[in-house]
Amino acid sequence: MKHHLYILTGASRGMGLAIAQQLLGAGNSLLCISRHANDALANAAQSSQAPLVQWTHDLSDGQGASQRLRDWLKSQNMASYASATLINNAGAIPRIGPLSQADAQDLAQALRVGLEAPMQLCAAFLGATESWALPRRVLNISSGLGRYPMASQAGYCAAKAGMDHFTRCMTLDEALKPNGAKVCSLAPGVIDTDMQVQLRGAAGEAFPDQAKFLQLKAQGQLSSPAQAAEQVLRFLARPDFGREPVADVRG
Repeated sequence: MKHHLYILTGASRGMGLAIAQQLLGAGNSLLCISRHANDALANAAQSSQAPLVQWTHDLSDGQGASQRLRDWLKSQNMASYASATLINNAGAIPRIGPLSQADAQDLAQALRVGLEAPMQLCAAFLGATESWALPRRVLNISSGLGRYPMASQAGYCAAKAGMDHFTRCMTLDEALKPNGAKVCSLAPGVIDTDMQVQLRGAAGEAFPDQAKFLQLKAQGQLSSPAQAAEQVLRFLARPDFGREPVADVRG
């Protein structure tokens, strides 16, 4: 039986973990790349006998992660898979505050994880699988903040805006190939994750929009990681996936 190969970053917690949990089984083979392995995910895979590999790799070293992925993909037997999909989910939010108060190292870390590593992983995935005669997809998990500016969020907004735009470029590249990959940068909605905790807990004087995020939580307007993962995977399975290079699960 041929498996559908999924490569997923940031799978140890939050929506990434929920995506991994929902992908386990059902003829899927899963490679997760995160700073830490998740024991519960490993146990679930073992119980269901679902193919799962977890790499522990800090994506601030995107060059190392992408080279490792390229080498691994080149060692795989294409005939074992029915499709191959890369999901760039990992991200990092720098310290919340105006850019004038940003720490250079903190800012560099967030941009490496949120923009540089996804770009490098896309390059490795697309390059290593270019000759594979099967459907290939790239799903970059973006954010509404890549499309709408917000005070005290310059680093995160810039990373997501960059992700959106390099995905547009990838779409043009892949459209010129006989078996080009379908790609999309998708905003998954507002999710109750650690990032939301950071935003709600930020000092009000450093983050003018803090009240909006407190209100979203108080009014129950946040999706759970499991709900968001279900929406993302439903979008990924659409027959017209990749028609629009930049999209939002909310339409």
